[in-house]
Amino acid sequence: MKTLDYLGLDPKNVKKTVDGLQELLANFQVYYTNLRGFHWNVTGMMFFGAHARFEEYYDDAAAKVDEVAERILMLGGVPAHNFSDYLKASAIKETAVVSDHKEILKLILDNLKVLISLERKVLETASEGDDEGTVALMSDFISAQEKTVWMLTATLS
Repeated sequence: MKTLDYLGLDPKNVKKTVDGLQELLANFQVYYTNLRGFHWNVTGMMFFGAHARFEEYYDDAAAKVDEVAERILMLGGVPAHNFSDYLKASAIKETAVVSDHKEILKLILDNLKVLISLERKVLETASEGDDEGTVALMSDFISAQEKTVWMLTATLS
């Protein structure tokens, strides 16, 4: 008995969606790790606010990682879980130690640009396969991240 047997989705379309979700998962995992480093290493006059904000960002990223992995499982896939696999599949790269909050914000914006692009691709693939659950998930992610992009660009202006 498989979940996919009850969802009424075409397995060929689902495979494309799962592949996109796997790529998104890898990128989210590297993004999450980068955020942890930013949280730990930020210094300067903006320390208190930035330290707390980066913790909010990595908590959000961790929740999204879990949602993506669970969606992969719902669609009959097996989420990757090795960091070595994430690094191979991720367009987002690990960062070195960065302590300047402005440089960190620029890096976060660059990472969000990658994530939003991947989410739009998954949304498109899922939409073509009538997978409303994945479409809704990606739509929610994109909406929240677009607001974050707006706030970060306003901060850097």
